[in-house]
Amino acid sequence: MSVTTTKTGRFLSALQSGESLSPAQIRARFGLANPKATVTDLRFQGHAIYTNSKRNSKGESVTVYRMGKPSRAVVAAGYKALARGLV
Repeated sequence: MSVTTTKTGRFLSALQSGESLSPAQIRARFGLANPKATVTDLRFQGHAIYTNSKRNSKGESVTVYRMGKPSRAVVAAGYKALARGLV
């Protein structure tokens, strides 16, 4: 089975192609009941998924997820945590 045939795989592919998606869009488009948990799982797999706030057309603040590139400081902090046995 290809990674992109799973719900999580299709969601990850969308992020990797540059899309920013809200939890409501993730639930509707990919059928993922708990987008926050899915994002957490993907982060633990090493994917740099960032959370941002945007204003929708009604002026409401909406959370969106996007794929990013971690800064050197984030990568360094991860290695330091591994070296100290925190992870």
